[in-house]
Amino acid sequence: MAETGSQTSTFPEIVELNVGGQVYVTRLETLTSAPDSLLWAKFTHSSPGELPKDSKGRFFIDRDGFLFRYILDYLRDSELSLPEFFKERRRLQKEADFFQLAELSRLLAPGKDGSYTEDSGEPEEAELSSPVTSSSDRTPRSPGADSGYITVGYRGSYTIGRDIQADTKFRRVARITVCSKISLAKEVFGETLNESRDPDRPPDRYTSRYYLKYNFLEQAFDRLAEVGFHMVACNSTGTCSYGGNDQGDDKLWTSYTEYVFSR
Repeated sequence: MAETGSQTSTFPEIVELNVGGQVYVTRLETLTSAPDSLLWAKFTHSSPGELPKDSKGRFFIDRDGFLFRYILDYLRDSELSLPEFFKERRRLQKEADFFQLAELSRLLAPGKDGSYTEDSGEPEEAELSSPVTSSSDRTPRSPGADSGYITVGYRGSYTIGRDIQADTKFRRVARITVCSKISLAKEVFGETLNESRDPDRPPDRYTSRYYLKYNFLEQAFDRLAEVGFHMVACNSTGTCSYGGNDQGDDKLWTSYTEYVFSR
């Protein structure tokens, strides 16, 4: 035990982690709060020099950086708390197995009939409710569900020639931007979110620098609807310029549009 304590003391009290490209900052006691887990073994039976690090000296773990936030939450509170409409439960169970968190893996496992229940073991609320519901009713939210706003924006452009019917040339949407709380954007868009422009901000901060890896607005809208978001506002601006000095040249129209979604 003395040897283990000596090795543990060589780690800083505040530990910086790079998990699959996502940066986390937490206490050493949080990482070692589950005895016999993988993180407990790494940070009590190893020294800092034995663990892999990234270019900035943060301890590197080659796992799913988005799902690690739920691993960390469990280590803090010893409770499973997932957002509403969470669709990566099986993947999270694999992460729990990797980090050797047997109790978390058990909580994430489906029942004998393949369905999931709440942490208390009681049937989910949807199973107890009447099958006859109004079309205006919304799905009840669990107490731990993340609410908030997401703004989706895009720039578009097209040209209109002198013969409007024949000469209109549309251009594809160049980029769809996402503005919201970082944790909310990652929950909704997951791996389709390009985070290269703002990689090191913690999950509880806000960003306006993310964009999607695809260029179809309907695909983004479908995803937002699937996880319980509803459009609450929209605004658009546009400008017109001529392709040349001659007023008879093609007109170039550019526009910027934002859609605000709420859950």
